[in-house]
Amino acid sequence: MPRTYVVTGAASGIGAATAKQLKDAGHTVVGVDLQGTDIDADLSKPAGREAMRDAVAEKTGGKIDAIVAVAGVSTPSPLAISVNYYGMIATLELLRPFLEGSDAPRAVAVSSMASFQPFDEKLVEICLAGDEEAALKAAEAYDEEGQQLMYATSKNAFNRWLRKAAGSPEWAGAGIPLNAIGPGVVLTPMTTELVGSDEGRELLEKVVPMPLNGYMPAEACAELLTWLSSEENTHLCGQIIFIDGGSDVVLRGDTDW
Repeated sequence: MPRTYVVTGAASGIGAATAKQLKDAGHTVVGVDLQGTDIDADLSKPAGREAMRDAVAEKTGGKIDAIVAVAGVSTPSPLAISVNYYGMIATLELLRPFLEGSDAPRAVAVSSMASFQPFDEKLVEICLAGDEEAALKAAEAYDEEGQQLMYATSKNAFNRWLRKAAGSPEWAGAGIPLNAIGPGVVLTPMTTELVGSDEGRELLEKVVPMPLNGYMPAEACAELLTWLSSEENTHLCGQIIFIDGGSDVVLRGDTDW
């Protein structure tokens, strides 16, 4: 049965691949990105997030079946906190009321295998406290070395938020499976510069080892996101599924699963 999906980050990379797969399957997709798709919105700012919500309401009549929150940035700066943490959560929370009329509401987000790389515990705790202004002020005070932790910190904080939220009355209690995927290196515009040089590839092989088939196309993530947001996914709750070519098992070994 055709469903209505909202896909953020839909103009390129994983978001574009997911939107295409859903459209090819006969579903209605409302894409959100800075530009280049159905709704232009800056998810790094509260006003942009609210504008996204209002535009989705206008285009869908306030009724959707699934949220696929993909939009993110890899920049080592406070922008990662704004988009990857606060923007991601706002997308899920602001659009959740639109799922109420669906017979099979679903929500899924894109995290990263970087979530278990070195991160800043203090900043994670500030993020989880919910004060965006305080989190950004703290992030801006970090030196260059600290800024390099922003991406991993944003993804770690988001994973912790998701684990707390997924089993709550608002999500699981309302019949909405909330999950995420944690990709390894995906061949998208975000990674072009890194994988395009010998130095970049050498660095990636150390930080993100992917013994199973190496770097992956965005379509591999899209397949998993499509299933997680489908009617078939009835009981998966609060899981971050690492689709990472084996990075998780290489880096964390057999004591974490």
